Amino acid sequence: MADYEFTVTVRTQYLPEQSDPDRANYVFAYAITIKNTGHVTAQLISRHWVITDGNNRVEEVRGLGVVGHQPLLQPGEQFEYTSGTALATPQGSMSGEYFCVAEDGKQFDVKIEEFVLSLPRTLH
Repeated sequence: MADYEFTVTVRTQYLPEQSDPDRANYVFAYAITIKNTGHVTAQLISRHWVITDGNNRVEEVRGLGVVGHQPLLQPGEQFEYTSGTALATPQGSMSGEYFCVAEDGKQFDVKIEEFVLSLPRTLH
């Protein structure tokens, strides 16, 4: 196990009640769990997302913290939050990274592997 390591897990959900497919607006929620799986207490400072829709149109989002928080996580602690995004297509993907600073001053990035945003499959 590394000294500086956060593990990120993602769950996604399509939100039909907030979407308007007739206007090419598909809204998705994503629930993220960030767990400090390293040996050193560290704080999530900022985020960077790359959001790609089904037409390969890319939007980048950068900002401080997540949902207004900059969680300080001791080894073994985790932080969960839910956020969302809207796409012009019924599917797309997101990936990104969190920028973190450990209590000893070391800076590190946590890569967020690409995950898919997609309408649920329907059977006809």
